[in-house]
Amino acid sequence: MPRVKRGNHRRKKRKRILQKAKGFYQGKSKLYRYAKEAVDRAEKFAYIGRKLKKRDFRALWIARISAGARASGLNYSRFINGLHLAGVDLNRKMLSEMAVRDPQGFRQLAETAKAALEQEPAAAA
Repeated sequence: MPRVKRGNHRRKKRKRILQKAKGFYQGKSKLYRYAKEAVDRAEKFAYIGRKLKKRDFRALWIARISAGARASGLNYSRFINGLHLAGVDLNRKMLSEMAVRDPQGFRQLAETAKAALEQEPAAAA
């Protein structure tokens, strides 16, 4: 079996790892063995972070919508249910932006939701 020395390939691989480890603390940015461990760990946390980011933002949007809905006399679940019954199809991101940047428009949506909730029992009866 022939001997494989991997000169260029190994140098390229190490260079790529050390490039990713730039700015890491002490030997983790200069020594390949420690840099590889640090980069693997960083990439694992980055992957997890991309999943957590979605959860965190959804929680933030819901908190903002809830605060705006309470200011209009509804709780979050009744507000969302009222919008659903009224046929208003806005996602939580846009609703939270309205709650923060356009309180008057958000109040109008809350009134629409209230009206839809009041009509609901009549439709069910």
